[in-house]
Amino acid sequence: MEALVSWRGFLALFCVATLTACNSARIETTVPTETAYAGEQFPVRLVDRSKFDKSYWPKDVVNETGLPAGTILIDTESNFLYLVKSDAVARRYRIAVGAAGKAWKGEAVVARKSKWPAWHPTDDMHAEAPGLPQRIEPGPHNPLGARALYLYRDGRDTLYRIHGTSEPWTIGTKASSGCIRLFNEDVIELFDQVPEGTRVIVH
Repeated sequence: MEALVSWRGFLALFCVATLTACNSARIETTVPTETAYAGEQFPVRLVDRSKFDKSYWPKDVVNETGLPAGTILIDTESNFLYLVKSDAVARRYRIAVGAAGKAWKGEAVVARKSKWPAWHPTDDMHAEAPGLPQRIEPGPHNPLGARALYLYRDGRDTLYRIHGTSEPWTIGTKASSGCIRLFNEDVIELFDQVPEGTRVIVH
């Protein structure tokens, strides 16, 4: 699922450049250019993190989740996603989560992964916004962004995803139809660390 902003809103993009690398003691900033993603199928337009609070930078933090390594914990109250790396360390990412009345909680697993996915609005989305196309092709304008992790429960697709975004200004807010959004740079990093079968807990 994805936020029902107008179709025109999908065409609006922010583009500027910075990325982060960090350790458990402090955040260290780097300034890669878009050429760092030269091998990508489509351009990755980096977000200018200097315009955001430092909490918007990915960061290794003390693991206070009590969960084993390899688990993803999504805190919908604080708008953070934690990838547990070890008993001591978790990788933290700022996210956007479901808007009021559209958020969900529970457990799922990553059953499928996709780079630069197409997006198929759900029937409910078409009912609310009849002008939506049946399919939005992959690329910078696609609401799922650069990567998508598909969440399943009991072998069934929940229709919820962890994914990138064409609307980076929504990160840190409760704006989606229940999916979990990250900056495209962050979802690319997360994607490479998360195998199929990863347990995801949303609370």
